[in-house]
Amino acid sequence: MSSWLGGLGSGLGQSLGQVGGSLSSFTGQISNFTKDILLESAEEVGDASSELQVSNSRLQELETLYATQKSEYERSRRINSELEEKLEAAEIQVKQQSVEYRTLLQQKEVEISHLKAHQSSLQEEVQKLQHSAQAAASSSSSGAAVLPVTTAATTTTSSSFLHRSTAVHQGFHGDEVDLSDVLWSQQEINRLSNEVHRLESEVAHWRRVAQASKLPGVDGNGDQGEVLKMQRMIKELREEMAREVDEHQHELAALQDAQRQKMAEISKRHREELAEYEERIEELEEQLQSEGASVVQKSTTVQDSAKFQELQSTIQSLQEEAELQCKQHSDLLASLEEAERQKAKLEREKEEATAENTELLQNYSRLQKSVNELQARVQEQEGKSMLKAQHDNEIQILKKALAGAEKEMARLRTLSESSPTEEVEHADILELNTIIDTLRKEKEEVEREKLALVERLTLAEQRHKAGESESILERSQEVSDLKSQLVQREQALKQAHLDIETLSAELEELDKQNQEATQHLIAVKEQLSLQKTQADAEKSHLQSDLNSSLDQRQTLQLELEAQGEKLSQSAFSLNERHMAKQQLESTVKELREKLCKSQDLGKELRQESSDLKRVLQERETELTALCEKLSHSGEQGNALEEHRKVLETRDKEIQDLRTELAEVKTSYERAISEDFELKIENRMLKEESTQALEKIDSLEKQIQDGQASLSRMSLEKETRIEALKLEKSQLESELSQTEKRLSDQAKQYQQTIDELTRARSLDASALQTEHERMVKLNKEKDLSIAELKREMEQMVSDHKDTSEMLHITVAGQNQLTELLQEKDTFAETLKAQAAEAQQELERKFLGATQECDSLRKSVEEKDKQLGAMKEENSHLKEEIDRLRDQQSRPPLLSEPRTLDIITELETEVAQLKAARDQLEEEVQSLRTVSEEQQATALQSQRSLQVLQSELEQARTRHEQSSLNYERLITAKDEEIVRLQSEVEVLSTQGQSQIQSVEILQEDKTQSLNGENGNEKHDLSKVEIEKLVKGIKEKETEINQLNEKNLSLTKQLDQLMVSQNELGKLSQMVLQKDLEIQALHARVSGGHGQDVVFLQQQLQAYAVEREQVLAVLNEKTRENSQLRSDYHRIMDIVAAKEAALLKLQQENQRLSTMSDPSGSQEMFRETIQNLSRIIREKDIEIDALTQKCQTLVSVLQTSGAGDSVSGGSGGVSSNQFEELLQERDTLKQQVKKMEEWKQQVITTVRNMQHESAQLQEELLKLQGQVSADSDCSSKLSVDYSRLIQSYEQKEKKLGLLSQELAQVQQTISQLSSTKDVLLGKLGSGKQSPDASAMMATQAFAPPNLKGAAPPGQNESLHQELQSMQRILAEKESMIRTLQENNHRLSNSASLSESEQRSHAEELKQAREKQESLQRSLREKDLLIKTKGDQLCQVSESLRNRENDNEVLKQAVTNLKERALILELDLKKLKEENEAIVAKAREKETEFRALQETNMQVSLLLREREFQFSAVNEKATAMEKMLKDKEQGKSGELNQLLNEVKSMQEKAVLFQQERDQVMMALKQKQMETTALQSELQHTRDKEQRLKQEVERLRNHLLEIEDSYTREALAAEDREGELRRRVALLEERLTSSSNAVESASQQASLQVESLQEQLNGAVRQRDEALIQLRASQDQVNQYAVSLSNLQMVLEQFQQEEKAMYSTELEKHKREKEEWRTKAENLHDQAAALQINLDEANAALESASRLTDQLDLKEEEIEDLKKQVDVRQEMLEEAQRKLMNLLNSTEGKVDKVLMKNLYLGYCHTPQNKRSEVLRLMGNVLGLDRDEVSELLQEGGKSGVTGWVSSWLGGRGVQSVPNTPQRPTHTQSLNSSFSEMFVKFLEVESTPALPAPKLPVYDIKPLSAPPPGRSTASTPASGVSGPGKRTGDSNPFLAPRSAAVPLLNPAGAGSTAGAGGHLLMKPISDALPTFTPVPVSAEASGGAVLKDLLKQ
Repeated sequence: MSSWLGGLGSGLGQSLGQVGGSLSSFTGQISNFTKDILLESAEEVGDASSELQVSNSRLQELETLYATQKSEYERSRRINSELEEKLEAAEIQVKQQSVEYRTLLQQKEVEISHLKAHQSSLQEEVQKLQHSAQAAASSSSSGAAVLPVTTAATTTTSSSFLHRSTAVHQGFHGDEVDLSDVLWSQQEINRLSNEVHRLESEVAHWRRVAQASKLPGVDGNGDQGEVLKMQRMIKELREEMAREVDEHQHELAALQDAQRQKMAEISKRHREELAEYEERIEELEEQLQSEGASVVQKSTTVQDSAKFQELQSTIQSLQEEAELQCKQHSDLLASLEEAERQKAKLEREKEEATAENTELLQNYSRLQKSVNELQARVQEQEGKSMLKAQHDNEIQILKKALAGAEKEMARLRTLSESSPTEEVEHADILELNTIIDTLRKEKEEVEREKLALVERLTLAEQRHKAGESESILERSQEVSDLKSQLVQREQALKQAHLDIETLSAELEELDKQNQEATQHLIAVKEQLSLQKTQADAEKSHLQSDLNSSLDQRQTLQLELEAQGEKLSQSAFSLNERHMAKQQLESTVKELREKLCKSQDLGKELRQESSDLKRVLQERETELTALCEKLSHSGEQGNALEEHRKVLETRDKEIQDLRTELAEVKTSYERAISEDFELKIENRMLKEESTQALEKIDSLEKQIQDGQASLSRMSLEKETRIEALKLEKSQLESELSQTEKRLSDQAKQYQQTIDELTRARSLDASALQTEHERMVKLNKEKDLSIAELKREMEQMVSDHKDTSEMLHITVAGQNQLTELLQEKDTFAETLKAQAAEAQQELERKFLGATQECDSLRKSVEEKDKQLGAMKEENSHLKEEIDRLRDQQSRPPLLSEPRTLDIITELETEVAQLKAARDQLEEEVQSLRTVSEEQQATALQSQRSLQVLQSELEQARTRHEQSSLNYERLITAKDEEIVRLQSEVEVLSTQGQSQIQSVEILQEDKTQSLNGENGNEKHDLSKVEIEKLVKGIKEKETEINQLNEKNLSLTKQLDQLMVSQNELGKLSQMVLQKDLEIQALHARVSGGHGQDVVFLQQQLQAYAVEREQVLAVLNEKTRENSQLRSDYHRIMDIVAAKEAALLKLQQENQRLSTMSDPSGSQEMFRETIQNLSRIIREKDIEIDALTQKCQTLVSVLQTSGAGDSVSGGSGGVSSNQFEELLQERDTLKQQVKKMEEWKQQVITTVRNMQHESAQLQEELLKLQGQVSADSDCSSKLSVDYSRLIQSYEQKEKKLGLLSQELAQVQQTISQLSSTKDVLLGKLGSGKQSPDASAMMATQAFAPPNLKGAAPPGQNESLHQELQSMQRILAEKESMIRTLQENNHRLSNSASLSESEQRSHAEELKQAREKQESLQRSLREKDLLIKTKGDQLCQVSESLRNRENDNEVLKQAVTNLKERALILELDLKKLKEENEAIVAKAREKETEFRALQETNMQVSLLLREREFQFSAVNEKATAMEKMLKDKEQGKSGELNQLLNEVKSMQEKAVLFQQERDQVMMALKQKQMETTALQSELQHTRDKEQRLKQEVERLRNHLLEIEDSYTREALAAEDREGELRRRVALLEERLTSSSNAVESASQQASLQVESLQEQLNGAVRQRDEALIQLRASQDQVNQYAVSLSNLQMVLEQFQQEEKAMYSTELEKHKREKEEWRTKAENLHDQAAALQINLDEANAALESASRLTDQLDLKEEEIEDLKKQVDVRQEMLEEAQRKLMNLLNSTEGKVDKVLMKNLYLGYCHTPQNKRSEVLRLMGNVLGLDRDEVSELLQEGGKSGVTGWVSSWLGGRGVQSVPNTPQRPTHTQSLNSSFSEMFVKFLEVESTPALPAPKLPVYDIKPLSAPPPGRSTASTPASGVSGPGKRTGDSNPFLAPRSAAVPLLNPAGAGSTAGAGGHLLMKPISDALPTFTPVPVSAEASGGAVLKDLLKQ
C-alpha cells in the first residue's frame, strides 16, 4: 500500500509540477513576445537593396530553422510514440498478469474447497468406520434388539475434527492477504496435510477392526443405527463445509475487488497523466501558433485556394514586407542623419579645441612680452593664474561635453544593436571611440606641455629674483630658448591640425568602408546563420540518436529483467512439477500397498464364502431330511407340533445363515468394488503421472527454448550494444567538436532527461514491487494448492469407500430379489401343471408366427422406405456440405446463371417440403392407428393378467423374437445417433470454417468451449473413451457418405418412387388393421389364450411401428436442426459483421484521436460500404433461399398433382404470383445495386478530398514547425542582446568607479594642499624657520597620500606630480626669501642703504604674500567648484548604480526566463516525440484496418461465391421445372426470361462494382503511398508488428477510454480556441500600444535633435540647453525606471503566482505527510495486531500440545478398547457355546415377542401377524389361509393361546423397510434430497459425541439425566438408542450428549446445542468454542487465552 500511495503521490506531484511549469512558460512566453514586438519596432536598415538581402537571408534562416525544427519534431514524435507504446505495453502486461492472477486465485480457491470437501468426507468415513466397529462390538454384547452407542473414542475424533476445521476457517478468514497471512495459511495447509495423513492411518486401522469384528451373530439393526448416525454426521460436516466455502468465496471476492480497485486506480492515473500530457501538447501547439501567427498567417490562410491565389497572397505579403522595410529604412536614415549631426558636433568641438590652442599661443606671446616687461611681472602672474582657472573651467566643460557625447554614443549603440547592421555600427562607434581617445591623449599632452611651461616660468622668475645681479644675457638666452620651444609647440599644433584634417578625411573614408563592411557583414552573418542552423541540426540529430540509444538500452535492460523473471518463474514451476511428480509416485506406492491389502482381504473373503457355502449345503441337506421326516410323520399331531418346533428352529438357523451369506456376499462385493476402484485409481494415477511427465517435458522444452531465445536475445543485444558503443564513440567524437557551443544546452537537456527517467523509474519500481509481491503470493498459493491436491486425492479415495458403503444397501435389495426367487420356485409347480396348456399354445403359436412373418415383411418394407429417406437426408446434408465448401473456397471471377440455379434449388426444396408434409401426415395417421391399438392392447392386458402365470414359457420364446427386433431397433437408433453426430460435426465444421474468416472471436470460442467443457465434465472417462471411438467411426462413415454423394445425386429423381412406396406402406398399414380386426373377431369368438397371445404380438408390433415413426420424427427433427444450424451460422456471420462494425468504429475513433482534422474518414466509409455490400449480399442470399423454397413447393404441388390427378398439369395462380413477387424483388435488388454504385463513387470522391486535407494538414504542421523555429531564434537573439548590454553596462560601471576613485583622490590631495598652504601662511609671519619646518613636515604626508592609492589614472597622477612640483618650487622660493630676510637684518646694522633695500624686499615679500593669498583664495574657489562637481558626479554615480542594479535584476530575470524557455522547448520536443509516437500507433491501426478491409473483401468474395452456387442450384431447379412443364408454362418462360435479363443486369452491376473496387484499391494504394512517406522514419517495424497483434486484443478495452478522451479533447479545443482569441486580442492591443510609444519616441527624438542643433549654433546657450537636455535625460531615465518598475511588477505577479503554487504544493506535501503519518500509525497498529496474533499462535501451539496429550490418552483408551474387544470375543464364544447347547429348545424370548406383538396389534391387522407367526413356525400358506378363513371362530385364538402360552413378546425394533430403499434408489436425487431434509428436520436425538477428557466418574451423573432409569416399554424401540436408558454404556463412559435429549429433565432454555451455552461442569474449559462467521481467527484465539 505504501508503495502504491507513493507512486500516486509522485504522479500527482509530477502532474502539478508540469501544470506549474506550463503556466510559468506561458507567462514567460507572453512577456518575451511583448519584448520582441518592442524590439522589432526599433529595427533599422540602411538601403533598399540591403533591406531585400536582409529579407532574403531571413527567409533562408527561417527555412533552415524550419527544417531543423521539423527534424526535431519528428524525432520527438518518435520518442513520444515509443514511450506511449511502452506505456501501453506495460498496461497490457499488468492487465494480463492481473487477469492471470485472478484466474489462478479462483482456481486455487476452487481446489481448496474441493480439498476441504474431500477432507470432510474422509473424516466422515473415519467416523463411520469407528461407529461400525463399535456397533459390531456392542451388538455382540447387547443383542439384536438394542442399538449400540458410540464410545468416547469416536467422539474425540469428531470433536477434534470440528475444532480443527474451525481453525482452518479461521486461517483463511481475513480481509487483506498479507505476507504474514500467506505464511500462516501455509502453516495451516501443512498442519491439514498432517491431519489428513493421520486420518488415513486411522481409517485403515478402523477398517481392519471392522473387518475383524464382523461376526455371524450381528444383526442388521446396528448397521441401520450407524447409518442414521453417519447421516447426522454428514449433515453437520456438510453445513460446516458450506460455511467454509461461503467464507472463502467472500475472501476471494474481497481480494478480487482489491485487485480491481488497484488496477483501476493505476489505469486512471496513467490516463490522467496522458490527458495532462495531451493538454500540455495542445497548449504549446496553440502557443506556437499564436507566436508564429505573424510569420505563418501569410502561408497558412492561402492554402485552401488555387496556386494563383497563393502567388497573389505571397506578392501582397512581399509588398507589405517591402513597405515595412521602407519604414525601417526611413528610420535608419533618420538615425544616420542624427549620427552625422553628432559627428558634425564633434568636429565643431575639435575646432573649438584648436581655437583654444591658438588662444594658448597668444598667451605664450603675452608671456614673452611679460619677460620683456620685468616690472609688471607680478600682475602678469596674477593674470596667468586667472587664465589657469579659466583653462581648468574650460577643461571641465570639455569633459562634460565628452560625457554627453559618450551618452549619445551609448544611445546610438543601443539603437544600432536592435538593427540588423548592429555589428557594423558597433565597429564605427569603436573607431570613433579610438579617435576620441587619441584626441584626449593629445589634449593631455598639450596640458602637460602647458604645465611644463608654467614650471619653467616660475623657475625663470625665481632665478630672476635670486640673481638680479646676473646678466640680462642669460635671460635673453632663456627667452630665446623659450621662443624656440614655442616655435616647436606651434609646429606641433600645426601638425595636430593636419592630423585632425586627415582624421576627418579618414572618417569619411571609414563611412564608405562602413557601408561596404555592412554588406560584407550581412553576407558573413548569413553564412554564420547557415552554419549555426547546420550545427543545430547536427546537434539535435546527435541528441536524438543519443536519446534513442539510451531508450534502446533501457528497453533492452527491461527486457533482460523480464526474461530473467520468466526464467526464475519457469525454474520455480519446474521445481513444483518435480515436487508433484514425487508426490504422485508416493501416492502410487500407497495405492499399490492398498491393492495388495485389498487382494489379501478378497482372498480371505473368498475362503470364508466357500466355507459358508459348505455350511449352507449341509443345512440344506438337513432341511431336506427334515422335510422327508415331516411327510412321513404327517399323521401324528403331537409329533407334528414337535417337528414344527424343530422346523422353526431350523428356519431360524437358515435365516441366520442366509443373513451371514448376504453379509459375506456384500463384503465380497465390496472387496471386488474396492479392487476395481483401486485399479481405476491406479490407471488414473498412471495417466496423471504420464500427463505430469509430459507437462514436465514440455516445460523443460519451453525452458530450453526460452533459454535459447534468451541467449539469442542476449547475443543480439550484445551486438546491438557493441554497435551502439561504436556509434556512441563516433557520436562522442562528433560531439566533442560541437561541445563548446552546446555544453549549456546539453546540461539542461540532461537534467530534464534525468528528471523524466527518475519519474519513470519511480513508476516502474512501484509497478515492479507490486508485481513481485503478486508473484510471491501466487507462488505461495501454488504451494498450498499442491498440498491440498494431495489431500483431495486421498479424500477422493475415501469418498469411493463411502460409495461402497452405499452399495451395501443395494446388496440388501439383492436379498429381497432372492426371496422373490424362492417364491418363483413355488410358482414352478404351477408351471408344471400348465405344461399341457403350453402344447396347445404352441400349435396356436405356429399360426401366430406366420402372421409375425408377414408383419416382419411389412416392417422390412418400411425399413427400406426409411433407408430411402435416410439417403435423401444424407443427400441434403451433402448438398449443405458442398455449399459450405463452396463458401470456404475463393470466389470465381465469373458468376453465370446464378438465378437459374437458385430457382432449381427452390423447386427441389419445395418438392422435399411437400414430401416431408406427406410423410408427416402419414405419420400422424399411423400414430392415431397406434393409439387405437394401444387402447385395445390395454384392454387385452387386463384380461391377460389372470393368465400370465400359464404363459411364461410362451413369453420366453416371444422374448427371443422381440430381442431380435430390439436389436434391429437399436441398430436403427445407432444409425440415427450417428447421423445426429454427423450433423453436429458438420455444424462444427461450418463454424470452424466461418471462424477461420472471423476476426477477434477468440473470446467467444473460448466461452463456447468452456460451456461445452462444463456440459461434458459430468461424463466419466470411460464414456469419453467410448465417445472418442464413436467419433472415429463417424469420421469413417462421413468419408463413405462423401463417396456416396455422386450416387445419391442420381437418386434425387427417385422422389416420386418413394412417394409411391409411401402409398404402398399406407396400404400395408390398412391390411394390418384388417388383420388386427380379424384377430379381435377371433378373440370375441372365444379363443381366449390365442387372442391374448396375438394381442401381445400386436402390441410388440405397435411398439415397433411407434419406433419407426419416432425414427421418422427424428429425421424431420434432423432436417429442422440442419435448418436451424444454417440460420445459426447466418446469425454468427451477422454477429461477426457487427463485431467488424464495432472494430471499424473503434478504428474511426482512434483515427479521429490521431488526426483531429478527420483524415481517417475514408477508411471508415470504405468499411461502412463493405459492410453494406455484405448486408446486401445477405439479403440477396435470403431472397434466393426464399425463391428456392417457393420453387420446391411448386415442384411438390406439381408432383402431388401428377400423383393424385394423373397428370392433369397446368400452372397455378399462386406460382404466377410468387414469380411476379420474385421479379419485383429482383428489380429492388437492381435498384439497390445502383445505389451502392453511387455510394462507391461518392466514397472515391471523399477519399480524394481527404487526401487533399492530409496534404493541407502536412502544410499546417510545417507552418507550426516554422513558428517554433522563429520563436527559438527570437529567444536566442534576445538572449545574446541582453548578454551584450549587460557586459557593456558592467564595463561602464567599472569606468565610472575608476573615475569616482580618481575624483576622490584629487579632492583629498587638494584638501591636503589647502591645509599645508594655510599652515605656511600662518607661520610665515611669526617664524620663517618654524614655517619651513612645518612646511617640510606638512608636505610629507601628501606625497605619501599621493603614493598610497594603487588604482589611479595616469592623467590624474601626472596632474598631481605637476602640482607637487609647483608647490616644491614655491617652498624653495619661500626659503630663499627667508634667507634674504636674514641677510638684510644682518646688513641693516651696517648701512641704511641696505635697510632701504631690505624695506623694498619686505614690500616685495608682502606683495608676494598677497599674491599667494589671492592664489589660495582662487584655489579655495576651485576646490568649492570641484566639490560641487564631485556632488554632481556622486549623484550621477548613484543613479548609475541604481540603473545597474535594475539592469542586473532584469538580466537575472531574463536568464531565468531563458532557462524556462529552454525547458519549455525541451518539453515541446518531448511532446512532439509523443505526437510522432501517436502517429505511428495510428499508422499501425491503419494497417490493421487495411487488413480488416482485406478480410472483409475476402468475406465478400465468399458471399459472391455462395451467391454463384445458389444461382447454379437455381438453374438446375429451373431445368427440372422445364423438363416437367414443357408446353404448359409459357408465362413462366417469360418470367424466366425476365429473370435472365435481371441476372445479366446483376452481372453488369457486379462488373461495375469490380471496377469501383479496383478504383478503391487504387485510392488505397495512393493512401498507402502517402503513408509510406510517413513510414520511412520508422526504425522498429518488427517490434511494432508483434505489438499490433497484442494491441488488437487490447482495442476493445481502450474503446471507452478513447471515447472519453476524444470528448475531453474537444472540450479542450474549445477552451484553447477561446484562450487563443483572447491572446490575439491582447496582442493586437499591445502592438498598438507599442506602435504609439514608438511614434512618441520618434517625435521626442526629433525634438531632441532640434535642441541639439540650437545648442551647436550658440555656444553660450549650449551649456544651458545641455543642462535642460540632462534634465530631459533624467526624465527619460525616470520613465525607463517606471517601465522597469512595471516589468518588476509583472515579475512580482509571476513570483506571486509561483509562490501561490509553491504554497499549494507545500500544503499538498503537508497533507501527504499527514497521510504518511496516519499510515505509519496504521502500520504500528497492524504490528500490534501481529504481535497479538503471534501470541494467539503461541497459545494455539500450547493447545496443540494439549491436543497431542489428549491423543496419547486416546491411544491408551484404544488399547483399553482392544482389551474390551477381546473380552467381547470371549463372551461371543461363550454365547456360541450356549447356542450350540440350546439347539432344539424353544426360544422363550421369541415366543414372548410374538405374543406381545399379536396382543398389541389392532384386530384389523392381527391376520397379518398370524401369517407372520405361521411363516416363522414353518406353516404352509394354504394352512394359514384356512385358519384365517375361520376368522369368526375362536379356534385360531385358542390354538394360538394353547401353544404360545401367556408369554409377553417384545416387539421387533422398527427398522426401515428395504423395499422403500429400492424405491428411493430408483427415485431422483432431488426427491432423495427432499426426503433427507424432511428426515433431518424432524427433531431426532443424535448420538452422544464428547471427547475422552469429558469422562466423569460413575458416581457423578451428568446434568440433564435423571438418576432413576426409566423402565423400557415394549414399543419404544428408538428410545433405547439414546444414551439415557442403555445399561451397557454405564461402565464405559458417562458421556454427556452435545444436544440435550428432549424431555430428559431439560429446562426451557436447554433445548439447543451444549456448545452454544455457557461452559458448565460437563464441558472442560479448553473445548472449542463456536464462533460466528464474522469474527476473525485472532479474536477467537484471544478469547481462548483469556479463558
